Amino acid sequence: MVDASPITAVLGPTNTGKTHRAIERMLAHDSGMIGLPLRLLAREVYDRVTTRVGEARVALVTGEEKRVPRRPDYWVCTVEAMPTELEVDFLAIDEIQLAAHDQRGHVFTERLLLSRGRRETWFLGADTMRPLMAELVPTARLVQHPRLSRLASAGAGKLSRLPPRSAVVAFSTAQVYEIAERLRAQRGGAAVVLGALSPRTRNAQVALFQSGEVDYLVATDAIGMGLNLDVRHVAFAALRKFDGRDVRDLDPAELAQIAGRAGRHLADGTFGTVAPLSLPDGVAAAIEAHRFPPLRRLLWRNSELDRSSIDALLASLRQRPRARSLKLVDDAEDTAALTRLAEDPAVRARARGSEAVGLLWEVCRIPDFRKLLFESHVALLAEIYGQLSGPRAALDTDWMAARVAEIDDAGGDIDTLITRIASIRTWTYISNHGRWVRDAAAWQDRTRAIEDRLSDALHERLVQRFVERGGGAARGPRTAARPAARRAGAEPPPAVEAGHPFARIAALRALLAPGPAATAPEDDRARWVEAIVGAPHERFSVDAGGRIADGERPLGQLARGPTLLLPDVRLAELEDLGAGARSRVLRRLVAFARDLVEELLGPLRSPEVRALPGAARGIVYQLEQGLGTAAARDAEEQIAELAPEDLALLKARGIEVGERVIYVQQLLRRGALERRLALCAAWFGRGCVPACPAPGAVSVPAARGVDPRAYAAIGYPVFGTRALRADVAERVRRALASGEPAERLSGWMGCPAREAPRVAASLLG
Repeated sequence: MVDASPITAVLGPTNTGKTHRAIERMLAHDSGMIGLPLRLLAREVYDRVTTRVGEARVALVTGEEKRVPRRPDYWVCTVEAMPTELEVDFLAIDEIQLAAHDQRGHVFTERLLLSRGRRETWFLGADTMRPLMAELVPTARLVQHPRLSRLASAGAGKLSRLPPRSAVVAFSTAQVYEIAERLRAQRGGAAVVLGALSPRTRNAQVALFQSGEVDYLVATDAIGMGLNLDVRHVAFAALRKFDGRDVRDLDPAELAQIAGRAGRHLADGTFGTVAPLSLPDGVAAAIEAHRFPPLRRLLWRNSELDRSSIDALLASLRQRPRARSLKLVDDAEDTAALTRLAEDPAVRARARGSEAVGLLWEVCRIPDFRKLLFESHVALLAEIYGQLSGPRAALDTDWMAARVAEIDDAGGDIDTLITRIASIRTWTYISNHGRWVRDAAAWQDRTRAIEDRLSDALHERLVQRFVERGGGAARGPRTAARPAARRAGAEPPPAVEAGHPFARIAALRALLAPGPAATAPEDDRARWVEAIVGAPHERFSVDAGGRIADGERPLGQLARGPTLLLPDVRLAELEDLGAGARSRVLRRLVAFARDLVEELLGPLRSPEVRALPGAARGIVYQLEQGLGTAAARDAEEQIAELAPEDLALLKARGIEVGERVIYVQQLLRRGALERRLALCAAWFGRGCVPACPAPGAVSVPAARGVDPRAYAAIGYPVFGTRALRADVAERVRRALASGEPAERLSGWMGCPAREAPRVAASLLG
């Protein structure tokens, strides 16, 4: 692909704000896409972007999750799941140094060489990519920013003397468990983060740490890719890992990626080891200085595949790169699966022709989430391909239901639940291929619900095993066994003992759920939070005073934000949810507030309106700032530049350009009026906005103490003693201009005859 648009490579150490800068740059464009290395990180960025612009404008696409609204402007994806055929103004790829990864590198390399935004492209990653970036993308502008905080070596220290807010890093599940057990005995407990955890379990575990319920986190290198945590110190309990083929030493750049989780934004951080382990000579200094040997080769695979036959496909996958800095990926999981299936006579008999071979390749790309026996994974792929290539061209519903039902069991220990979560991810991935299953949306809901149940059970097991809640072993100065503050009368149900890990959840349930819900299962709180976080826009309501509710339950209040169009949200009294849960609920409500604005101003943000010529777009901008109403005198320059055809285009889209008022007819309807009032209450203050006009009211008295701009922003600009609905104001003005006496128009104005002359004088002034 020809690099027609500007390309920027933002390279440097962790905590330099690379991802933040890319998000800001993306939102400065009309459309954009960002590819991220992890499903967890994609969800984190999706949450950040939707908080800015609402969920109606943002799509989330990963292998196992697709949230695609009707007309998204921005796409947040895992790198593998990016819809590369889609054209966007801005495109970014994060952690581009993963192009050197043995298994996934070829996908990042393909994006590096071929993916571009129409107007701008960014690649973000480690400075080790600098020489190869200059070689492979010579038109890229190389940019580097300093780390926002200092990262210093603290040497080796005993586990029992780790400072609070520490993350201990190991590279095997067994060692993570062992360390977490020791921290439970010595310091009261630890949260656990493994790569195999679902986002829901990971979020719950991180919330324990972020809210201060526990002061220690034990993790694998799953925390190394951009997950933002309040970690002040990173301690390595191991320096070797199994990478899928061999046990090897981590190189200094990999250690730095993990150590860089310590200290976020402007807060300094430290790193070290758990004694008696120590870093090799020179590694600590290299991490502090952020200086590492450059990458020499990236993994590559041919993207122009020949699907005419299985053998042709395999040959094209084995084609070698021409550049010496690129290395053919020789053990990719999907290629290995294709090679094995190519030996099956039944598969070969079905895979004839480009369409059948293409389907086989899609099936081979189903990830092996379980990581058990490769032969078992290949056998599953063979069964799936056999059904998809058969007469029905879809998976047998009963067969799939039986396989899924085997997984739907929340019993068992931690490892059993992790295995089941990995298994259900396979079926979630499959159900997201709409052509493969009948009623794909129902299957997606079902598999997601199973993963949620398994995740909740896994979080409970992790807390029970690794967090000390009662008496017993010695604990540090901060313990997770702090009692939660309760309101008067809010006690846990009798079946839940006061020392139980979820006693606080039971108490909260009495506050959140009326009547019989108080005796519901004790994980209701977590399920309620997840339901709120994942709820569609339609679940919430907002009244004219800006109060947000879930049915009858108050959730929050719109509050003054940076602008009238960007309100903030104050949560209702949900303190007992805890900091992590409150933060997630608040994020969802802020996204709802953004969607509220987007929905309200939809008539002004359609593709047809965006395509209007310059002067007309200026008028549309003023209408947006006034929630659908603008004073004609404030747009005199733009109105003067409008050609007759521009006026016709505006009128065709419901925009009326009057002598005194410019307005959108659709936004004068009752539902829009209430939303406009809610936004005005947040911006001007509830005491400075008018009461909601009665249905059908064409005017209301202009009350003292109410900001005239608030009247205009709800579509009732003030003229004299009355606030007239915008369309009525223009109708009355035209009648007055034609010679009608003001007194005879008082009925049109909705005011007493004695007020009409003053209103008329203001309209004609």
